[in-house]
Amino acid sequence: VQLQASGGGLVQAGGSLRLSCAASGSIFSTYYMAWYRQAPGKQRESVAGIASGGTTNYADSVEGRFTISRDNAKNTLYLQMNSLKPEDTAVYYCNAFSIASGKVENYWGQGTLVTVSS
Repeated sequence: VQLQASGGGLVQAGGSLRLSCAASGSIFSTYYMAWYRQAPGKQRESVAGIASGGTTNYADSVEGRFTISRDNAKNTLYLQMNSLKPEDTAVYYCNAFSIASGKVENYWGQGTLVTVSS
């Protein structure tokens, strides 16, 4: 699976951005997809995840502000980010994960930078 993230940029606090992650190379619909982020000087952390059936989960810090979704027909993962805060500034990475027949697959996109100014 190859993952290509896009949509990052500079936005003022309170603004919105929509990240996209285009996947290719395998059966996208079978993977658990997620967004992670890594702020300067901090460890990478989970932001949101979505199962193949559509069940979602969010970090407490983004619950109610961010929405993760997927379009299996387009092999694309999204992250709608609203009410952005300066502490949301980070490089955002998409991730694809699968365990099937004892085989673990874990793929990362290249990251897209989100900068939120105060």
